Amino acid sequence: MEFNKRTILWIVFAVSLIFLWNDWMVANGKQSMFSATPPAKVATAPAAQAKVNDLPNAATTTPATVPGASAPGTGAAPIATKIVTVTTDLFKADIDTAGGVIRRLELLKYRDKVDPTKNQLLFHVDPAKGRIYLGQTGLTGNSPAGLMPNHNTPFSVVSGPTVDGNGQVQLVLQAEQGGVRLTKTFTFKRGDYVIGVRHDVANIGAAAVMPSLYLQLQHDGSKPEGDSFFNSTYTGPTLYTSQDKYQKLTFDKIAKGSADHSKTATDGWIAISQHFFVSAFVPPEKLQRTIETKSLGNNLFSISTILPLGTLQPGQTVSNESRLYSGPQEEKLLEAVTPGLDLVRDYAWAAIIAKPIFATMNWLHSLIGNWGWTIVAFTILIKLLFFPLSAAGYRSMAKMKTVTPKMQAIRERFKNDPVKMQQATMELYKSEKINPLGGCLPILVQMPVFLALYWVLQAAVEMRGASWLWVPDLTVNDPFYILPILYAISMFVTTRLNPQPADPVQAKMMMFMPLAFSVIFIFFPSGLVLYWVVNNLISMAQQYVITKKLAPSPAK
Repeated sequence: MEFNKRTILWIVFAVSLIFLWNDWMVANGKQSMFSATPPAKVATAPAAQAKVNDLPNAATTTPATVPGASAPGTGAAPIATKIVTVTTDLFKADIDTAGGVIRRLELLKYRDKVDPTKNQLLFHVDPAKGRIYLGQTGLTGNSPAGLMPNHNTPFSVVSGPTVDGNGQVQLVLQAEQGGVRLTKTFTFKRGDYVIGVRHDVANIGAAAVMPSLYLQLQHDGSKPEGDSFFNSTYTGPTLYTSQDKYQKLTFDKIAKGSADHSKTATDGWIAISQHFFVSAFVPPEKLQRTIETKSLGNNLFSISTILPLGTLQPGQTVSNESRLYSGPQEEKLLEAVTPGLDLVRDYAWAAIIAKPIFATMNWLHSLIGNWGWTIVAFTILIKLLFFPLSAAGYRSMAKMKTVTPKMQAIRERFKNDPVKMQQATMELYKSEKINPLGGCLPILVQMPVFLALYWVLQAAVEMRGASWLWVPDLTVNDPFYILPILYAISMFVTTRLNPQPADPVQAKMMMFMPLAFSVIFIFFPSGLVLYWVVNNLISMAQQYVITKKLAPSPAK
């Protein structure tokens, strides 16, 4: 049977779509098509754990749970609240004295994906849309006098926001409850997405207490606004320990009680990852802690780490210095915070190729200064790298075109004998030194780069909002559809340069293929389509030169 490079191209395209679909399913918490459903492992909660009502403000009375507290009743009464705003060059943070919680965190350097007139929000509460994203801290454990201060307790402002001698902005909040005084100190630094969160716990009662500090992140189980089929990435809880390394969970598994993850550790972090951004609590190293994930009802989920503070005798005080990173998933920033945090930048299965690709592109960007032209330069670099292989493929295609009349003659001669037709065809290939699969090489060598670049554009926050000519953002689709149209034109020209199939049905399919690809590319990140358009233009020039060189001389 005759090898047909067009059939192989369709197979490669179909397989690529299958892999993209599988990655989209996994990113959305669905089961991979290539693995069996893992056995359910239900995390067991500590015996001391009980429930309280979370988000007790009148505007947000969503029921939830907190590690280690006892139920105060069926409905928590609204507590007095005061919003303290801290503004730096990177943040605008609203800290609520009701629980000492950062209720709203606005990133001043990044625009919202859906509404570019607004800044990107991480922590926020929007009951109308069912959106909840919060970082909470408090105490849990045994106290003869009752509940110790937690994220439902009214705090008072002790000082701040004030600027210290190092240019740091500090806010100090304090609450007394259950014979314990908890002092929270938030420290914001200029040019730093790390927020210092210090907890000073003092036993002001008459009996010994055994408090534990919890650091908790809550997020609703919905995808971020603006998420689409071809532009969707993972959103959910993640964690890291030196023993079990990076672990990525899904809201779906947490809801089913089958989220399998580390339960105890002496290091690491917990986080909520969201497209291009992450919020992570980083406790001190070499301190025993437990890790819990929960479904809190009403499409609300949490991941928390609980750190025992030991036994405090009356008058004794203990302190804990933790950190909260809340910002973009930039590799250099994440690597500087703590080991393993850079892994939240999710390249999926393509990480082994995507990381060196981004490193190369980042280097090119440092020279060029524009991500669009960086993609153009990167495409040229890739074409130069694979030039020998691509040239061999185009030479094979050019030779195929020169022997097309001979191929037609063989088909006519043996049209009733497929076996002899195949034998004669292979003999022709051998005599003309043609590799029937050679024409597929230019596409085959590009596919790993193409798929890896797709994940780079999905994960690289450095390219988020990067414009190029008429394209406002290279990580989303071209709003004017110019690149997909250019792709269709370039594919049409490329198809005309290739040997034309003898089969009329196949010929029509080849004419339809550019249109099919361009329709699909309407939904792809524009940076990816730009790569493929430039690749096609270079390939067309290369193929034209080689075809002209190998074309038979006109008869004299």
